[in-house]
Amino acid sequence: MRAATPQTLGWLRAAVQRELSATAPVICPSRRHFTSSTALRSSQEDGSDTSSRPSMPQTHYHFFPKTLASGPPPHGPFDIDLRALRSEFLQLQAQAHPDRHAATNKRRAEALSARINEAYKTLQSPLLRAQYLLQQRGIDVAEDERLKVEDPDLLMEVLEAREMIEEAETEEEVEAMKADNAKKIEESVGVLDKAFRDDDVEAAKEEAVRLRYWVNIKDSLDAWEKGKPVVLEH
Repeated sequence: MRAATPQTLGWLRAAVQRELSATAPVICPSRRHFTSSTALRSSQEDGSDTSSRPSMPQTHYHFFPKTLASGPPPHGPFDIDLRALRSEFLQLQAQAHPDRHAATNKRRAEALSARINEAYKTLQSPLLRAQYLLQQRGIDVAEDERLKVEDPDLLMEVLEAREMIEEAETEEEVEAMKADNAKKIEESVGVLDKAFRDDDVEAAKEEAVRLRYWVNIKDSLDAWEKGKPVVLEH
């Protein structure tokens, strides 16, 4: 990698930001109240209306008590067993399917099903998971990223990756780049795991910025076509 000096920071930041969309897929923390799956099972069995029953506040983690029994960090790990998560997700969706509930509860079941989907989509992605956890602490990571991309070496690496993808001639070259980028994502997840375990919000925020770039590069590699221009999108 070419060495970057402080003087390069301004144009590097501007160049990278031109490549990045300002509409990152950030999942906003849910502060709504929903009926628990236990309540829905009860309504399915007895056919009663649960609208008068008290609702229960939920975080994404609380929808998956088997896989994420310890809850969110710092009590539970940042890294997740994705196979176990998907298995529990499918079980929950089967329970929440509107066709399994009385007509009076279908709308509530539809809302719960959508909420389960949102939770799963967020938690199965390390990037969205990190953004969600930081937002639970009141930090808008997307806004911080746009304003504080301060690492010139990181910016240089992103630009060089873009050039390498555009100049790739064969699938073999792309596969090699995918393997290298996958290691960076894995390392980033490890850093985030430690940061959230230590409840080090600043370290988690900084690493979430880095992870977002590696995910962008992964998406570009997955969409690679010979001679096709590369736009690093969020």
